[in-house]
Amino acid sequence: MKTETLHLKAHQNAELTAYVLDGSPEFSNIEARPVVLIFPGGAYRFTSDREAEPVAMAYLAEGFNAFVLRYSVGETFRFEAALQDAEEAIAMIRAHAEDWHTDPEKIAVAGFSAGGHLAAALGTIGKNKPNALILGYPCILDSMSESLAFPVPSVDKEVTAETPPVFLFSTFEDQTVPIENSIAFLQALNVHGIPFESHIFQKGKHGLSLAKPHTSNGLKANVDADVEKWFGLSVSWLHKVLGQFPANA
Repeated sequence: MKTETLHLKAHQNAELTAYVLDGSPEFSNIEARPVVLIFPGGAYRFTSDREAEPVAMAYLAEGFNAFVLRYSVGETFRFEAALQDAEEAIAMIRAHAEDWHTDPEKIAVAGFSAGGHLAAALGTIGKNKPNALILGYPCILDSMSESLAFPVPSVDKEVTAETPPVFLFSTFEDQTVPIENSIAFLQALNVHGIPFESHIFQKGKHGLSLAKPHTSNGLKANVDADVEKWFGLSVSWLHKVLGQFPANA
């Protein structure tokens, strides 16, 4: 596997880390891999390590190339800076598709919490839209601005016919990002005829990441055998939306 970290041009503090799987004659059925670009959460104040490399490793194990964007965060920035980072990151992946052995038309963006807001914004108001969105307990509404580093728009109001298909998971018990955020976005997708798959689990706190012990930071509350199923469900969904690796010989 090849890994490299690149600083973005717009904001030197922002970094894109690439995790690119090696090619081999034994992977003759894969010319260019689909991509999952990950936006960790962190209330636009930081980018969570628990929602970054562990998620990338999980998708790598399923045959995807993975990228993690550490976008601009903190009160010295505004939402527009983070969106600009997201735009540049996806443009960079497409521009280097040949070097990174990726398919430029098979890019999914996976965002968590505030990163989910950024992913949803990229898929709605972004100029360089991904081909699919995976949203984990996403902030959606502008009412979340009180909890974030800076004001954000309600991205449910920005859904159009150009918004890519969406996979969304969240929990009913989430007290940090209330479930109305997810419901508002799903309703907007439905109104505009955008395909989506949603899993709203009853139990579970905010920020579960993969909901497994190795992403728990040692906390029981960050482990949930039901919520952890979101990952496998997202992989099955990605194969439906982006296509499966051929195995017909």
